[in-house]
Amino acid sequence: MITISAVILAGGKARRMQGADKGLQILAGKPLVEHILRRLQAQLEDIAINANRHIEQYQQFGLPIFSDELVDFQGPLSGILTGLKRAETDYVLFVPCDCPFLPLNLLEKLKSAVLISQSLVAYASDGEREHPTFCLISRQLFSALSAYLNQGERRMLQFMREQGAIAVDFSEQKDAFHNFNTLQELADANHQTL
Repeated sequence: MITISAVILAGGKARRMQGADKGLQILAGKPLVEHILRRLQAQLEDIAINANRHIEQYQQFGLPIFSDELVDFQGPLSGILTGLKRAETDYVLFVPCDCPFLPLNLLEKLKSAVLISQSLVAYASDGEREHPTFCLISRQLFSALSAYLNQGERRMLQFMREQGAIAVDFSEQKDAFHNFNTLQELADANHQTL
């Protein structure tokens, strides 16, 4: 049986949100990261947050917080690299901090895919778009990812394909991957919930 922990990726610059820390932006009265945390906690217990700023605010959720070891906000793969390095489990489930409706069967389906295929990485697809930041990655890929980043590469899907990744179909719940990229999108969503 494989062991699995999870990491919420909240370490980005959020350029399209005018630099606001995405995970801490409010939707329906709660920070985005809290919505994600609730949906993850229904699937597993061992959860950490990858954040590069506002550490004190993230600490309010009572989870381990860690920052990228690579400097200068080098993208989600940088957070994934540090997450794999610090993991004590066989696999790590990574999710972004801006998708508050993530599937409640995300872990179940990704885990099933890696077990059946004996792959070291699986990621979500909604049938139209691939969502590589929703992924289950073996800790064994730490060295390969480190080498990939040292070459100056940052493309997630390319790395995953090079590792024989399995795309897992979530086309029955496309809306689960809705993410918030701008403050206006969040404002509109909050207005609709009033």
